[in-house]
Amino acid sequence: QVQLVESGGGLVQAGGSLRLPCVASGNIFSINAMGWYRQAPGKQRELVATITSSGSTNYADSVKGRWTISRDNAKNTVYLQMNSLKPEDTAVYYCNLQQLKYGYWGQGTQVTVSS
Repeated sequence: QVQLVESGGGLVQAGGSLRLPCVASGNIFSINAMGWYRQAPGKQRELVATITSSGSTNYADSVKGRWTISRDNAKNTVYLQMNSLKPEDTAVYYCNLQQLKYGYWGQGTQVTVSS
């Protein structure tokens, strides 16, 4: 079993910053990919950013240059540093872990950006 716990969400003004940590626990393998997805009201869940255990990253075009994903493998933690936030970034942000053929999700954390 794998558990993912996100935190760090909240209300922020446009142009502000937030940092979302996600801690994974349980049966974690050394080779995996972790990432962040988001879902806005009335929209499908979409990829925000991913990072492999070797450090390779992938970003959605909408966040490139504004946000940074990083991880601490010793702590099984992935971070999403969100800068220059926009109202359209408002969504529930979900942490994801992919290992072997299985995917796991956190419960989500709300990010609201006011204009």
